[in-house]
Amino acid sequence: MKIWQADFYRRPLPDASGQVFWELLICDPTRSFEYEATCLQSAANSNWVATQLQLAADEKLPDIIQVFRPQSLSLIEAAGRNLNINVEPTRRTFALKQWLQEKQYPSVLDKPPPAPLPENLWGEQWRFATLQAGELVDVFAQRPIPILHIPEYLQPIDLGLASTIAVPGVVIYGGRRSMYLARWLQQARPIALNYISGAPNGLVLEAGLVDRWIVATFEDPEVTTAAQAYEQRKQQSQGLHFLLVQPDDSGMTYSGFWLLRTED
Repeated sequence: MKIWQADFYRRPLPDASGQVFWELLICDPTRSFEYEATCLQSAANSNWVATQLQLAADEKLPDIIQVFRPQSLSLIEAAGRNLNINVEPTRRTFALKQWLQEKQYPSVLDKPPPAPLPENLWGEQWRFATLQAGELVDVFAQRPIPILHIPEYLQPIDLGLASTIAVPGVVIYGGRRSMYLARWLQQARPIALNYISGAPNGLVLEAGLVDRWIVATFEDPEVTTAAQAYEQRKQQSQGLHFLLVQPDDSGMTYSGFWLLRTED
């Protein structure tokens, strides 16, 4: 499968004459292929992007173009539709972000304040949990879970984690809304679930490209201590953690499982 990572955004500074240019950067995940092109802001549209994609491809267009910047997404999606290329919004464009950093271009996105999770998605209970890295994948990969997100690049063995490392996670008991919550999470594309201290303390879900959702709030000292331990364990597991949604605590039925890791 041929995968590209692309960014189409205005240059940080105008040229000497004051003209504003937009720059298209394309690379593959190893940066063995790179392509760049610029145009005046007045010419920055999906047709121009589609033409550049064809020029960059030479013969074979990519199967997927990954885009991390919300402001680039609509134009690249429109160009992709014209050329029958799937465009995937994702924060995990590591090669492209490295290239932007080398060019001293900004790649950190402004994020909105977290929004409350819609009331119709609230679970009945939630708790912190841990699983050993060595059993994390096997425990869930073999079970009939409707929504299962265990990408290869997040598997403990691929991260080089020792099998005895405790990987932290959060379990949500959704009751009758369990499957509804799991489907919503699948569409939201979870990235990470972080403890944020404050008044009150909270669990904030990072999702999509810049979305943020308040999953839970709490003031109880015992829960706060558990949340701090959760974050400490994330540091020991290279940021790896998990989110599990199930109807109840019987351990008989599961609705969704996600391996997560913080990405900017």
